[in-house]
Amino acid sequence: MSRDRNLVWSSDGADLCPDCGAVRADCRCRAAARAPGDGVVRVGRETKGRKGAGVTIVTGVPLDEAGLKELAGDLKKACGSGGTLKDGIIEIQGEHRDRLVALLEKRGYKVKRVGG
Repeated sequence: MSRDRNLVWSSDGADLCPDCGAVRADCRCRAAARAPGDGVVRVGRETKGRKGAGVTIVTGVPLDEAGLKELAGDLKKACGSGGTLKDGIIEIQGEHRDRLVALLEKRGYKVKRVGG
């Protein structure tokens, strides 16, 4: 058992995995748990927790962390917008669902537009 497993609070700012106690960037259990799923990439819009500002969410992409980071960068450049990659979910600032669906289909993914 890791000595960090019993860590209650730390001021170092590290985000620890609740399952294995490792720093989230080094966590192996989350990467193993994130299976490709059903092979459908889902593109939706979310405003929750953002004071009404919407972001376009891309989930279900069957790539590893490095591939997701590269794809997120390409999608942000294509949309001319900022964004981030959080826990295997690509977030692009603004409403870009139609553009992202077209770009991902062009790359060979089976894409579904979710939400309204």
